[in-house]
Amino acid sequence: MSYAVIKTGGKQYKVKSGEIIKIEKLPDSKTDAKIEFKEILAYGDNKMIEVGTPTVQGAKVEANLIKNSKNRTILIFKKRRRQNSRRKNGHRQEYSMIRINKIFSKDGKVLSEAEKISKSSKKEAPKKEVSK
Repeated sequence: MSYAVIKTGGKQYKVKSGEIIKIEKLPDSKTDAKIEFKEILAYGDNKMIEVGTPTVQGAKVEANLIKNSKNRTILIFKKRRRQNSRRKNGHRQEYSMIRINKIFSKDGKVLSEAEKISKSSKKEAPKKEVSK
């Protein structure tokens, strides 16, 4: 199974095709948009690995944006004892949820590709047969 290590939002992610991950919010991105990550630090599979110095030139990863949203609230509570001083604050970090479609090598060859998902191909519950 092929994988790639991408850099986005100041963080590094090990991704595989077909995988859904949460990353830092991408600016000016709309739902169902195609995203290309060009900062590939390494890619490979079980047999070989290609490591960049610091990035692999020509390699890229294609993904689809599923949604932009916010995480759950994180509470920040600060208290100074015996001072009757306290402060409560909250923070909701924005994120983008993406689905990895293709991983390309530095030659432009497709290393791995995700299976297509269509809305009609969802598994339906098997119908029970009524015996008479």
